[in-house]
Amino acid sequence: MKRNLAALIAFALLTSGNAAMAQKLILKWKTDTLLRVPESVLFDAGKNVLYVSCIEGKAEEKDGKGSIAKVSPDGKIEKLNWATGLDAPKGLGLYKNSLYVADITRVDVIDITTGKVTDKIEIEGTQFLNDITVDKNGDVYVSDSRTNKIFVLKNKKPELYFESPEFKGINGLLALQDGLYVLDFSNGANYKLSADKKLTKVAETSQGADGVVMVGKNEYLVSNWNGEVYFVGADGKSQKLLDTKDQKISAADIEYDMKSKTLFVPTFYGNSVMAYSFTK
Repeated sequence: MKRNLAALIAFALLTSGNAAMAQKLILKWKTDTLLRVPESVLFDAGKNVLYVSCIEGKAEEKDGKGSIAKVSPDGKIEKLNWATGLDAPKGLGLYKNSLYVADITRVDVIDITTGKVTDKIEIEGTQFLNDITVDKNGDVYVSDSRTNKIFVLKNKKPELYFESPEFKGINGLLALQDGLYVLDFSNGANYKLSADKKLTKVAETSQGADGVVMVGKNEYLVSNWNGEVYFVGADGKSQKLLDTKDQKISAADIEYDMKSKTLFVPTFYGNSVMAYSFTK
């Protein structure tokens, strides 16, 4: 009986280990290298299109060169300069017909039916707005990587939402039913910020943590700007699935389509978006 129990335990450990290693990414396609410093990708299921923020110039320079491109889900660049006149656009968020764009010290609002910028919301005291996420109520959260603060726009009116001395360089945000996931770029710490603003470290990936997307219940993927993607399980353990550092291909602010199980990775200086099928 003891031998059988020991065998069962050993088998369970082996199969659980194999399950943990089952996650993988397989390249599906890569766009032409026409996208100019793509930083973030967002999938609009309603219009079946990807929006891609393109910095083109320097990441903190207000030069008016930034734009948003439209890419089809199979990797075809549909419109390179769909929305123009931005500076250094980064994180993207969508609510109804408005696309929200983090743009250094302001949030730009774009009408997705026309591609026109309808509003530019300056947030006083900010220095490097980076990622954006939108909750089910339409509240827009944006991270400032230089001041380590999270702001929220309620009805397009900005206010400070959260700050903590624990943050060293926050970047990625993801709205949840009961709070936010927050990534720290400087050390790879992954936090959960509850709705009542209690901050808890839930996992650790690596320095350069950038984008975060859900792939299952309490399971998510984290990109590392240097060129890595990690799977983080419900137990908080992380596993590296992709590493393109040696190829000098970055992995900036990622997006995931749950229906097609596709991960979209903007390559920054690689001037393209790469799509991977994700399996568990």
